[in-house]
Amino acid sequence: MRCAILADIHANLAALEAVLNDIEKKGGFDETWCLGDIVGYGPDPRPCLEMVQRLKPFCIAGNHDLAAIGRIDTAYFNPDAAIACQWTTAQLAPADIAYLDSLPLTLEREGFTLVHGSPRDPVWEYVFSASIAAGNFDVFRSQLCLVGHTHEPIVFRLEKDGECKAAAFSPGIGLVLGHTRMMINPGGVGQPRDGDPRASYAIYESEGRVMRLYRVPYDVQATQDRMMRAGLPVRLVARLGEGS
Repeated sequence: MRCAILADIHANLAALEAVLNDIEKKGGFDETWCLGDIVGYGPDPRPCLEMVQRLKPFCIAGNHDLAAIGRIDTAYFNPDAAIACQWTTAQLAPADIAYLDSLPLTLEREGFTLVHGSPRDPVWEYVFSASIAAGNFDVFRSQLCLVGHTHEPIVFRLEKDGECKAAAFSPGIGLVLGHTRMMINPGGVGQPRDGDPRASYAIYESEGRVMRLYRVPYDVQATQDRMMRAGLPVRLVARLGEGS
């Protein structure tokens, strides 16, 4: 089985289309695992929701998904994110709201726990460091955990001596999962923040238990132009080109 792992699409249709086209070129996929934040920041919340739903994914909710439907308060967001969230809410149809409201905060699938933030706080916690990751391994039961939220690809391994170590998750290197417990972030499809503006996603192949990261160029300018026409904050527009 081949699983496409997508996180933090953030209403960036050009990036999502580029990723899905790239996956098809690489042989397609059997399942989609979506780690939340389908909407927020970007200019195309409804088309992205429609495209994701056509994939029939195993999908969880992210903080921007929940904020867009009023389940969490935008007062917790920075001003630009709050403005984008309020704009997103105004774009959604009742069916969009119902879909987002139906998404769970966690899922278990094929030996993986899927969360947006972290196992101990699926909505808000950012797993930026080995010390944060270390505090989460006791919270989930599966061997492996997939997280999003930071928009940065990275792997955290729990070693036999109990120490948690961070390792780069880079394109072109197959991550063999073996028996080690890990937390894995595939980076962001629609708003990467690791200094590389290309869309980021992963493919898991159950035969061989290997996961690979891919980076895909897309028409960043087209998304930026749509954001400007929508009146979204300039800071959010600029950061797409910076991968920040």
